[in-house]
Amino acid sequence: MRYVFLLFIAFPLGLCAQTEQDTAVSNSRYLEDQFYAGVTYNFILNQPTDVNQRNLSYGLHAGFIKDIPLNADRTIGLGLGLGLGLYAYYTNIRAVADANGIVYELVGDDVTTFKRSKLETRVLEVPLEFRWRNSDPDTYSFWRIYAGVKFGYVFNARSKYVLENLKESFKNTDLRSFQYGLTFNYGFHNFNIHAYYSLTDLFNDGITLDGNDIEISPLRIGLIFYML
Repeated sequence: MRYVFLLFIAFPLGLCAQTEQDTAVSNSRYLEDQFYAGVTYNFILNQPTDVNQRNLSYGLHAGFIKDIPLNADRTIGLGLGLGLGLYAYYTNIRAVADANGIVYELVGDDVTTFKRSKLETRVLEVPLEFRWRNSDPDTYSFWRIYAGVKFGYVFNARSKYVLENLKESFKNTDLRSFQYGLTFNYGFHNFNIHAYYSLTDLFNDGITLDGNDIEISPLRIGLIFYML
Protein backbone atom coordinates (compact mmCIF):
# COMPACT_ATOMS: atom_id res chain seq x y z
CA MET A 1 0.00 0.00 0.00
CA ARG A 2 2.98 2.33 0.33
CA TYR A 3 2.89 2.77 -3.47
CA VAL A 4 -0.63 4.14 -3.22
CA PHE A 5 0.42 6.77 -0.72
CA LEU A 6 3.49 7.72 -2.76
CA LEU A 7 1.36 8.16 -5.87
CA PHE A 8 -1.21 10.41 -4.24
CA ILE A 9 1.49 12.44 -2.49
CA ALA A 10 3.58 12.88 -5.62
CA PHE A 11 0.69 13.86 -7.89
CA PRO A 12 -0.45 17.04 -6.08
CA LEU A 13 3.14 18.05 -5.45
CA GLY A 14 3.78 17.73 -9.17
CA LEU A 15 0.81 19.91 -10.01
CA CYS A 16 2.14 22.57 -7.67
CA ALA A 17 5.54 22.36 -9.29
CA GLN A 18 4.03 22.87 -12.73
CA THR A 19 2.03 25.87 -11.48
CA GLU A 20 5.09 27.46 -9.94
CA GLN A 21 6.97 27.04 -13.18
CA ASP A 22 4.35 29.10 -14.98
CA THR A 23 5.64 32.19 -13.22
CA ALA A 24 9.33 31.35 -13.46
CA VAL A 25 11.84 33.35 -15.46
CA SER A 26 12.21 32.14 -19.05
CA ASN A 27 15.07 29.66 -19.41
CA SER A 28 16.19 28.61 -22.90
CA ARG A 29 17.99 25.58 -21.42
CA TYR A 30 14.92 24.14 -19.71
CA LEU A 31 14.38 20.42 -19.19
CA GLU A 32 11.05 18.61 -19.27
CA ASP A 33 9.22 15.94 -17.29
CA GLN A 34 11.74 14.71 -14.75
CA PHE A 35 9.31 12.75 -12.54
CA TYR A 36 6.40 10.46 -13.39
CA ALA A 37 3.66 8.51 -11.62
CA GLY A 38 0.97 6.36 -13.16
CA VAL A 39 -1.93 3.97 -12.64
CA THR A 40 -2.97 1.17 -15.00
CA TYR A 41 -5.46 -1.60 -15.58
CA ASN A 42 -3.58 -4.81 -16.40
CA PHE A 43 -4.96 -6.96 -19.19
CA ILE A 44 -3.67 -10.52 -19.59
CA LEU A 45 -2.93 -11.63 -23.15
CA ASN A 46 -2.60 -15.17 -24.48
CA GLN A 47 -4.79 -16.63 -21.75
CA PRO A 48 -5.08 -20.44 -21.78
CA THR A 49 -8.48 -22.01 -22.35
CA ASP A 50 -10.94 -21.39 -19.49
CA VAL A 51 -8.67 -18.81 -17.84
CA ASN A 52 -10.30 -15.47 -17.16
CA GLN A 53 -9.58 -12.31 -15.24
CA ARG A 54 -11.48 -11.42 -12.11
CA ASN A 55 -11.58 -8.44 -9.77
CA LEU A 56 -9.49 -5.37 -10.60
CA SER A 57 -6.01 -6.11 -11.95
CA TYR A 58 -4.23 -2.85 -11.17
CA GLY A 59 -0.80 -1.32 -11.55
CA LEU A 60 1.06 1.56 -9.90
CA HIS A 61 4.39 2.91 -11.08
CA ALA A 62 6.55 5.96 -10.33
CA GLY A 63 10.09 7.16 -10.83
CA PHE A 64 12.58 9.69 -12.15
CA ILE A 65 13.62 10.32 -15.77
CA LYS A 66 16.63 12.30 -16.97
CA ASP A 67 15.58 14.48 -19.91
CA ILE A 68 18.20 14.74 -22.69
CA PRO A 69 17.28 17.32 -25.39
CA LEU A 70 18.45 16.50 -28.92
CA ASN A 71 17.75 19.77 -30.76
CA ALA A 72 18.20 23.48 -30.12
CA ASP A 73 14.45 24.05 -29.57
CA ARG A 74 14.36 21.18 -27.07
CA THR A 75 11.22 19.77 -28.64
CA ILE A 76 12.91 16.42 -29.33
CA GLY A 77 14.79 14.44 -26.75
CA LEU A 78 15.54 11.21 -24.98
CA GLY A 79 14.46 10.17 -21.52
CA LEU A 80 16.33 7.61 -19.42
CA GLY A 81 14.94 6.79 -16.02
CA LEU A 82 14.68 4.59 -12.97
CA GLY A 83 11.50 3.67 -11.15
CA LEU A 84 9.43 1.12 -9.26
CA GLY A 85 6.27 -0.69 -10.28
CA LEU A 86 3.65 -2.69 -8.41
CA TYR A 87 1.41 -4.86 -10.61
CA ALA A 88 -1.41 -7.19 -9.54
CA TYR A 89 -3.16 -9.78 -11.70
CA TYR A 90 -6.40 -11.46 -10.59
CA THR A 91 -7.43 -14.64 -12.41
CA ASN A 92 -9.04 -18.02 -11.74
CA ILE A 93 -5.59 -19.67 -11.72
CA ARG A 94 -4.62 -20.97 -8.29
CA ALA A 95 -0.95 -21.46 -7.39
CA VAL A 96 -0.26 -24.19 -4.83
CA ALA A 97 3.17 -24.58 -3.22
CA ASP A 98 4.26 -28.09 -2.20
CA ALA A 99 7.50 -29.97 -1.58
CA ASN A 100 8.13 -30.35 -5.32
CA GLY A 101 7.61 -26.69 -6.24
CA ILE A 102 4.55 -24.76 -7.38
CA VAL A 103 1.57 -26.35 -9.13
CA TYR A 104 -1.06 -24.36 -11.05
CA GLU A 105 -4.71 -25.33 -11.34
CA LEU A 106 -7.96 -23.74 -12.43
CA VAL A 107 -10.57 -22.75 -9.88
CA GLY A 108 -13.93 -24.13 -11.01
CA ASP A 109 -17.11 -22.09 -11.04
CA ASP A 110 -18.62 -24.55 -8.58
CA VAL A 111 -16.30 -23.38 -5.79
CA THR A 112 -18.78 -21.05 -4.10
CA THR A 113 -16.36 -20.02 -1.35
CA PHE A 114 -13.76 -18.74 -3.81
CA LYS A 115 -13.05 -15.00 -3.48
CA ARG A 116 -9.88 -14.23 -5.36
CA SER A 117 -6.57 -15.52 -6.68
CA LYS A 118 -3.89 -12.89 -7.03
CA LEU A 119 -0.41 -12.69 -8.51
CA GLU A 120 1.52 -9.58 -7.47
CA THR A 121 4.89 -8.41 -8.78
CA ARG A 122 7.24 -5.69 -7.58
CA VAL A 123 9.50 -4.48 -10.36
CA LEU A 124 12.59 -2.29 -10.64
CA GLU A 125 12.10 -0.46 -13.94
CA VAL A 126 14.31 1.39 -16.43
CA PRO A 127 12.27 3.36 -19.01
CA LEU A 128 13.93 4.63 -22.19
CA GLU A 129 11.84 7.10 -24.20
CA PHE A 130 12.13 8.98 -27.47
CA ARG A 131 10.36 12.27 -26.75
CA TRP A 132 8.53 14.82 -28.86
CA ARG A 133 6.72 17.82 -27.36
CA ASN A 134 5.68 21.27 -28.58
CA SER A 135 6.90 23.09 -25.46
CA ASP A 136 9.07 26.20 -25.23
CA PRO A 137 10.76 28.10 -22.36
CA ASP A 138 7.54 29.98 -21.53
CA THR A 139 4.94 27.23 -22.12
CA TYR A 140 4.31 24.54 -19.54
CA SER A 141 1.03 23.20 -20.94
CA PHE A 142 1.88 21.33 -24.11
CA TRP A 143 1.23 18.21 -26.16
CA ARG A 144 3.63 15.29 -25.90
CA ILE A 145 4.26 11.95 -27.55
CA TYR A 146 6.76 9.74 -25.74
CA ALA A 147 7.46 6.25 -27.09
CA GLY A 148 10.10 3.72 -26.18
CA VAL A 149 10.87 0.61 -24.19
CA LYS A 150 10.77 -0.25 -20.52
CA PHE A 151 13.07 -2.84 -18.95
CA GLY A 152 12.06 -4.46 -15.69
CA TYR A 153 13.61 -6.67 -13.03
CA VAL A 154 11.08 -8.54 -10.86
CA PHE A 155 12.68 -8.52 -7.42
CA ASN A 156 9.63 -9.86 -5.59
CA ALA A 157 6.54 -11.81 -6.63
CA ARG A 158 3.80 -13.34 -4.50
CA SER A 159 0.81 -15.57 -5.11
CA LYS A 160 -2.27 -15.26 -2.91
CA TYR A 161 -5.42 -17.38 -2.77
CA VAL A 162 -8.45 -16.40 -0.69
CA LEU A 163 -11.52 -18.44 0.25
CA GLU A 164 -14.13 -17.49 2.82
CA ASN A 165 -12.23 -19.35 5.54
CA LEU A 166 -8.76 -19.75 4.04
CA LYS A 167 -5.88 -17.50 2.98
CA GLU A 168 -2.70 -18.72 1.32
CA SER A 169 0.22 -16.45 0.41
CA PHE A 170 3.78 -17.29 -0.59
CA LYS A 171 6.72 -16.03 -2.63
CA ASN A 172 6.45 -17.16 -6.24
CA THR A 173 9.79 -17.89 -7.93
CA ASP A 174 8.25 -18.99 -11.26
CA LEU A 175 8.03 -15.44 -12.59
CA ARG A 176 10.44 -14.32 -15.28
CA SER A 177 12.99 -12.06 -13.57
CA PHE A 178 13.95 -9.93 -16.59
CA GLN A 179 11.05 -8.45 -18.54
CA TYR A 180 10.71 -5.74 -21.15
CA GLY A 181 8.11 -4.19 -23.40
CA LEU A 182 7.07 -1.27 -25.58
CA THR A 183 5.66 1.94 -24.08
CA PHE A 184 3.58 4.74 -25.57
CA ASN A 185 2.52 7.90 -23.75
CA TYR A 186 0.36 10.61 -25.29
CA GLY A 187 -1.42 13.62 -23.87
CA PHE A 188 -1.60 17.26 -22.90
CA HIS A 189 -0.15 18.87 -19.76
CA ASN A 190 -0.44 16.60 -16.71
CA PHE A 191 -2.94 14.03 -17.98
CA ASN A 192 -1.59 11.48 -20.44
CA ILE A 193 -2.59 8.08 -21.75
CA HIS A 194 -0.07 5.36 -20.96
CA ALA A 195 0.29 1.94 -22.62
CA TYR A 196 2.76 -0.87 -22.01
CA TYR A 197 2.86 -3.97 -24.23
CA SER A 198 5.07 -6.74 -22.89
CA LEU A 199 7.43 -8.52 -25.26
CA THR A 200 8.16 -11.24 -22.70
CA ASP A 201 5.99 -13.83 -20.98
CA LEU A 202 5.09 -13.29 -17.35
CA PHE A 203 6.21 -16.80 -16.35
CA ASN A 204 9.45 -18.66 -16.95
CA ASP A 205 9.61 -21.23 -19.74
CA GLY A 206 8.32 -24.64 -18.76
CA ILE A 207 5.71 -23.48 -16.23
CA THR A 208 2.53 -25.37 -17.08
CA LEU A 209 -1.21 -25.41 -16.44
CA ASP A 210 -2.99 -28.67 -17.29
CA GLY A 211 0.12 -29.80 -19.16
CA ASN A 212 0.38 -26.67 -21.34
CA ASP A 213 2.94 -23.88 -20.98
CA ILE A 214 1.61 -20.70 -19.37
CA GLU A 215 2.56 -18.11 -21.97
CA ILE A 216 0.51 -15.17 -20.72
CA SER A 217 1.86 -11.63 -21.03
CA PRO A 218 0.56 -8.29 -19.73
CA LEU A 219 -0.89 -5.31 -21.56
CA ARG A 220 -1.20 -2.31 -19.24
CA ILE A 221 -3.40 0.68 -20.11
CA GLY A 222 -3.88 3.72 -17.89
CA LEU A 223 -2.83 7.26 -17.07
CA ILE A 224 0.60 8.70 -16.44
CA PHE A 225 1.34 12.07 -14.85
CA TYR A 226 4.59 13.85 -15.71
CA MET A 227 6.06 16.47 -13.39
CA LEU A 228 9.07 18.77 -13.61
